Amino acid sequence: MTETCHGRAVVLLSGGIDSTTALAFALQETEECIALTFRYGQKHIAEVEAAARIAREMGVKKHLTIPIPLGEYVASALTARDVPVPAGETTASPTPSIPATYVPARNTIFLSYALAIAETTASGSIYTGVSSVDYSGYPDCRPAFIRAFQNLAAVATRCAVEGKPVKIKAPLQYLNKAETIRAGVRLGVDYSLTLSCYEPDEDARACGRCDSCCLRRRGFEEANVKDPTPYVF
Repeated sequence: MTETCHGRAVVLLSGGIDSTTALAFALQETEECIALTFRYGQKHIAEVEAAARIAREMGVKKHLTIPIPLGEYVASALTARDVPVPAGETTASPTPSIPATYVPARNTIFLSYALAIAETTASGSIYTGVSSVDYSGYPDCRPAFIRAFQNLAAVATRCAVEGKPVKIKAPLQYLNKAETIRAGVRLGVDYSLTLSCYEPDEDARACGRCDSCCLRRRGFEEANVKDPTPYVF
């Protein structure tokens, strides 16, 4: 078992492949997990429902769904009705253009909530499913961001001042989507429970066109694992 301060972890759980795999790592490496899901003004709640399903099926003892009105104040294709979700796959490059699906400061805000809850619940670690390999070029998925937030956690909390800083864990940071899926399969993840789509239909079927769907499809194909996703087409 990976050493933590108290054997308890807070896990950011969106309902997609990456966060679910990160949860599987946390369940293996710690004694107890608290899962956090956010309703931040997404155009749909299917991913929130998927997260609840995943937490229940994977035996998470405490799952918190936290509403924050982020979508009322920031522009993103994931929150604004008048901003379309772009079709096709975007990938990171040395000089990436930030896609319309980027939600400003989202991971900073989510990790801040997780840090507060971790300190309140005496949790020794926070798990996030960010990856800097197969991702859309979001600046808050990079190793530099995780390092910076770890440095913040080391100076901004009472537990850190008292010598027990919360550790930020990003077990998928250097894994591509196929490697993430293979790792999840080894850990027993049921990916049929997950949803990665930015624009699912009313029956929670994935659109098959958005960046997240493209990355998901390619990941399963390259991992040589059957894709259990119900797509619109």
